[in-house]
Amino acid sequence: MTRTDGKDHPDRIGDTHSTDSTDSTDREHLVLIGHGMVGQRFLEALFEQPDAGAGAPVRRVTVLAEEPRPAYDRVRLTSWFSGTSAEELSLCPPGFLAEHGIDLRLGDPAVAIDRDARTVTTASGHQLRYDALVLATGSYPFVPPVPGHDAEGCHVYRTIEDLEAIRAGAAGARVGAVVGGGLLGLEAAGALRAMGLETHVVEFAPRLMAIQVDEGGGEALRRKIDDLGVLVHTGAGTRAVTTDEDGRVRGMALSDGTELAADLVVFSAGVRPRDQLARDCGLPVGERGGIVVDARCRTADPAVWAIGECALAADGRVYGLVAPGYAMAGAAARELTGGTGSFTGADTSTKLKLLGVDVASFGDAHGTTEGALEVLYANSRAGVYKKLVIGADGALLGGVLVGDTDSYALLRPLALSGSPLPAPPEQLVLPASIGAAAGPIALPDEAVVCSCHHVSRGEIRAAVRERGSTSVPEVKKCTKAGTGCGSCVKLLGGIVAEELAASGVEVAKGLCEHFTQTRAELYEIVRVKGIGSFARLLDEHGGRLGGEGCDICKPVVASILASLGNGHILDGEQAALQDTNDHFLANIQRNGSYSVVPRVPGGEITPEGLIVIGEIARDFGLYTKITGGQRIDLFGATVDQLPPIWRRLVDAGFESGHAYGKALRTVKSCVGESWCRYGVQDSVGLAIELELRYRGLRSPHKLKSAVSGCARECAEAQSKDFGVIATSAGWNLYVGGNGGMTPRHADLLAADLDRATLIRTIDRFLMFYIRTADRLERTASWLERLEGGMDHLRAVVLDDSLAICADLDELMARHVETYEDEWAATLADPERLRRFVSFTNAPGVPDPTIRFVAERDQIRPGPAPTPALIAGPDLEVRGR
Repeated sequence: MTRTDGKDHPDRIGDTHSTDSTDSTDREHLVLIGHGMVGQRFLEALFEQPDAGAGAPVRRVTVLAEEPRPAYDRVRLTSWFSGTSAEELSLCPPGFLAEHGIDLRLGDPAVAIDRDARTVTTASGHQLRYDALVLATGSYPFVPPVPGHDAEGCHVYRTIEDLEAIRAGAAGARVGAVVGGGLLGLEAAGALRAMGLETHVVEFAPRLMAIQVDEGGGEALRRKIDDLGVLVHTGAGTRAVTTDEDGRVRGMALSDGTELAADLVVFSAGVRPRDQLARDCGLPVGERGGIVVDARCRTADPAVWAIGECALAADGRVYGLVAPGYAMAGAAARELTGGTGSFTGADTSTKLKLLGVDVASFGDAHGTTEGALEVLYANSRAGVYKKLVIGADGALLGGVLVGDTDSYALLRPLALSGSPLPAPPEQLVLPASIGAAAGPIALPDEAVVCSCHHVSRGEIRAAVRERGSTSVPEVKKCTKAGTGCGSCVKLLGGIVAEELAASGVEVAKGLCEHFTQTRAELYEIVRVKGIGSFARLLDEHGGRLGGEGCDICKPVVASILASLGNGHILDGEQAALQDTNDHFLANIQRNGSYSVVPRVPGGEITPEGLIVIGEIARDFGLYTKITGGQRIDLFGATVDQLPPIWRRLVDAGFESGHAYGKALRTVKSCVGESWCRYGVQDSVGLAIELELRYRGLRSPHKLKSAVSGCARECAEAQSKDFGVIATSAGWNLYVGGNGGMTPRHADLLAADLDRATLIRTIDRFLMFYIRTADRLERTASWLERLEGGMDHLRAVVLDDSLAICADLDELMARHVETYEDEWAATLADPERLRRFVSFTNAPGVPDPTIRFVAERDQIRPGPAPTPALIAGPDLEVRGR
């Protein structure tokens, strides 16, 4: 017997009423099977439709999800390895389900469909009756049926649970192999390499990403990936996965006779439509899979729709990209609310970063159109390959971009719209020419700018002209453009700016409403005029608005003043300019407590230093963790505990690690030639020298660095803002790298430098960045924006093309000479110490909202108490 009270259901979110077959409500019931990216987009589109005008009844909606969590962003799945949480990947807005009365059932997939009775049976035994059924079951990873494919140590790369299993397996592995050299395969290879595994990629096709790029692009991509230390095997299939006597993976046998040693194997050889439910209930499927649907995304059963990767579209294709899935979701939603929707095909363009390499393809990338011609640009040294496919009439048909994809945002919509080229194609493939050759205004209104949500330039213009949107965030909210993969955001910003200008609206380029100047312009004003206070800068150079500044300009000016050596950041007026972290010289955490991070230059620390840190953590009950930057974080300190903690650290010889500031964080290092048999230079000594030289250097954003003692790159120097790699002849300097959500490999600025030249070059690079970067702009973004790019940067810091090197040298020398430890100076000043209290009117009272619970023999933030449980007088909170 089926329960109807829902109490035995695995996990239900949203609407709490029952939707089982015994429910007596007369509202039409829509059941959605699958809650992935396309399923969530369908729900959003469904409730965006004006159902009243279409005469469609209000529906109850039940969603059956196989996974234990709501829809999340699979496009960004790899970022989970670099710290992005499942919650951050979530695509389901808070309150969305409850607002629309959606009953989401997690971990309870559909197992059978009875089309005659119009019922769906779930894994838990529930039976739901439907009036309309939408299948969004997605796809499943294809695993070649080779011997050993199911051995312990074999994985697929599809869900967060898959990634958790891969990370657990990688902990005890040394060598990993990825079967498949397509999009997901290269992402999986990047993840394995990032976890420290020697990594192989095995691809049956003669080149990587064979569907997206041509032979030239594949070769350029392979060279770049080879340079990263990933071993690529193309034109070879997997004959077997070999195992040891315990059934664990120990290697792979390839079709070309190669034997690979491997402890972990990830299959990423493509996907197949999940159409088994449709097969079992008699719905037609394609010869190679996929639920057959018409242009309205309706199956042979008029009560059943199929969308996304599980559907075989009317044009005979199964689409494995998110943009076509979103388009199908929109079409089905319009049909189900009484409107008219259709899907007859979609743009399959692709732009992404794989192992730090930018890759894009669009339109007829392989030049299959009759009479098509190719325009090529290749620079093997720089790892750049560009190809445009031009039709007989001169129109752009498609293209391939590897190593430099800046022009993708403009070229893709030009190719899809069939519009005439705004410039000779030769100019469009040359470096740094796209901005001069054409801009957003060259696009026709029908050109699709955002392929994820199919938003045209005309719709973006209308959002500005007719709907009053005056910024990119407002246009995003109005049109959804730029809210998918994000590859169109740069072009979106250009269209918005040009449309505002064409409408007579002045486009503000200043820092904020108080300053019409950019950050770089304000830096020059402060430096040249010797301005030492925010009040004077605002008085002499502020806009007409007046006032006392805002949360944008105050921290920026505070950073400029600090980078130019204008006193302690907590002295006088400067103290009022700081944000919460700088205000208390510590990083605030999720429960209102703070972290303490002493500097450990180069990661080198004495036993005595370790003992002091351990004793402090024990005495104050702090949580301790080793960071990726080779230092120790102490978490859980309250504001009033910060001075006594730092008193003990300073007395023991430690100083501020500036984890709270936009400044140098760490200079990471390997052990170098002192200990490592591969080391060719003293990486530890150089890392300590650099960290002590640049400590406390305030900048537009945080700075990270690393020094590797040989080309094996154990310190990961090429993922830092500036990184150094030892050579037998000296040091190679790389700049403009970063990890995080949008990783970027650093570029080589100069090679085989002696120690003095290296330090002088870093000095100039840092000061030039600080002098010209925008607010909160990392060196990676700054370098990509810098006119002339790396060639211009070399000319400035090596050849003194702007005649400013003497100024840059003097600014850095002043910083080195005037540096003082912020915490040591704070402890010596009773006035500065007065701020370190939780409540201004009750200095000795700890914050009662900060609570902890025990976990793994340490503390972690616990739930905050309810207001009714907080006793005591009215308290004025500091720093919130």
